[in-house]
Amino acid sequence: MVNPQMRQVKIKTGMATGLVKEKMMYEKRNKTREKIKKKKKKKAKDCENYPIKKQVEILQESEKDLQEADEYKETCLVQDLVKLEA
Repeated sequence: MVNPQMRQVKIKTGMATGLVKEKMMYEKRNKTREKIKKKKKKKAKDCENYPIKKQVEILQESEKDLQEADEYKETCLVQDLVKLEA
């Protein structure tokens, strides 16, 4: 039989691993979008361009998602530590 605490630890480490992968995806996506944003800004310096504004909004949303993923990961880890200590 597998110890219930060990099973919980495996589940929680699996969750943490998934969150780390998700964070890496967000970072990679942000880098790509920043490159695209820079290229588009160079193309249309002086004109008000809707796609550029939309790209900036998407980038800001991605950064927000990244922050939320970090906060969620930290919250999960703290909860795991509290559960294991109890």
